[in-house]
Amino acid sequence: MEGHRLRIGALAWSSSMLSSGSRDKTILQRDIRAQDDFVNKLAGHKSEVCGLKWSYDNRELASGGNDNRLFVWNQHSTQPVLKYCEHTAAVKAIAWSPHLHGLLASGGGTADRCIRFWNTTTNSHLSCMDTGSQVCNLVWSKNVNELVSTHGYSQNQIIVWRYPTMSKLATLTGHTYRVLYLAISPDGQTIVTGAGDETLRFWNVFPSPKSQAGGETDTLLGRIFMEVKLEHHPLEELKSDDSLGLMCIELAAFALACAMAG
Repeated sequence: MEGHRLRIGALAWSSSMLSSGSRDKTILQRDIRAQDDFVNKLAGHKSEVCGLKWSYDNRELASGGNDNRLFVWNQHSTQPVLKYCEHTAAVKAIAWSPHLHGLLASGGGTADRCIRFWNTTTNSHLSCMDTGSQVCNLVWSKNVNELVSTHGYSQNQIIVWRYPTMSKLATLTGHTYRVLYLAISPDGQTIVTGAGDETLRFWNVFPSPKSQAGGETDTLLGRIFMEVKLEHHPLEELKSDDSLGLMCIELAAFALACAMAG
């Protein structure tokens, strides 16, 4: 697939539509069923597009950029319908809530360190939490109203938060470099993280729907139960030199998480 002039740093799926964000400041929409290179080109960011995420109903696309901007596009627009400028560093971490329509979370880079929450239905900024570290990724639990953030400088940690109080439920440590990638298993219980320390780590972080309904406590929550060493593909090297290789590692991490979920 061609179309971008510079490296591609973000991908997001919406049914048969694939969205890609690039250092050329654009987002391309491709229908993989069609032979055209791309269906739409979305322009609005003034720097590299480094974060993309479709809402659960596939009606809204959120994009983050190295211009410190967070934009929301609808499925038919070629210009952003919502623009948020409160972050003071790159916005790579983006996550839509599966529990409340229009609830969007975003995380800023090293100079910002904040997780912000937005109501895209009312176009309002809801709250802000200073995490103390670069926010690299965000993902919501599918089973409970909680979310996970992964971090870079200076803590390189993983935090589980309860929403909306933003109380810390767990702080997971083990990675020795920034935690660049995060994926959640289909059953919503396990996450896999990839870091610049050349490892993938699998964690039990969320309760199963069965234990949640029965009021049980899962003693494995917060424990790492597998570590995979990437001997020949340092994530930090791929971050700067090989975006395609980096995407392959991200997809491999997700596939491994799916396999572990059975």
